[in-house]
Amino acid sequence: MHADIVDLRQFYHSELGRLAEQSIGMALSSLWVRLPQERLVGLGYAVPFLDRFQADTERTFAFMPAGQGAVNWPMGSLSTTALVFDEELPLPDSSIDRVLMVHSLEFAESPRETLKELWRVLAPGGRLVIVVPNRRGVWARMEHTPFGSGRPYSRGQLTNLLRETNFTPGATAEALFFPPSKLRTILRLRRAFERIGRTLWPAFSGVIIVEAQKRLYQGLPVAARASRRVFVPVLAPHGVPTTRTTAPRVFSDAQRTL
Repeated sequence: MHADIVDLRQFYHSELGRLAEQSIGMALSSLWVRLPQERLVGLGYAVPFLDRFQADTERTFAFMPAGQGAVNWPMGSLSTTALVFDEELPLPDSSIDRVLMVHSLEFAESPRETLKELWRVLAPGGRLVIVVPNRRGVWARMEHTPFGSGRPYSRGQLTNLLRETNFTPGATAEALFFPPSKLRTILRLRRAFERIGRTLWPAFSGVIIVEAQKRLYQGLPVAARASRRVFVPVLAPHGVPTTRTTAPRVFSDAQRTL
């Protein structure tokens, strides 16, 4: 089950969420190779991080799963947000240069199908960057943050999953070494925790970040199947029967009885 868009937005507007965004953003920047005029898609709830990389892109889309909900992005300009199913993206083959997954893979109904769909839309040599909760970390055990929901991964599990879906894992990074506490005393020590954690306990980070590249020298079998997804409008007018159509008929029936 996906995290709710309201909970995600409230978390990143909190002090703990802003500090988590800074930690993950720094880790992303350490492995983010600049690709001028690239086409970038953020899948899940990647909005807090898309602002960092949007300037160099030709275009940037924020794709949000139907089970999560969507918000308008970017603020103050034309929206590039789309509500999607992660197994059936509304994109042609080989049309995207890079995909950033945040709050996405851990909630996927079928992670392999989702990654196969991303393989389809990525251009040859396209890059996939995944941020997932670390199953060894403290953040995956605390439900007051979005990283405490869904299916956490170990580095080995994520690497194997990428290889099974025709991606070549590359650079990795870690983030969120400080405890997910709301106490200001703990949050003031965040920089110390981050610095010490990268040296002493990198295996226990809150999230794992892996970059992978689309592999081309091996075919990826795709089974033809009909779509299982149907959008149903929340507010669909059905009409209400009125007495104008029924009253005359009832009256005539009564007359015939008499």
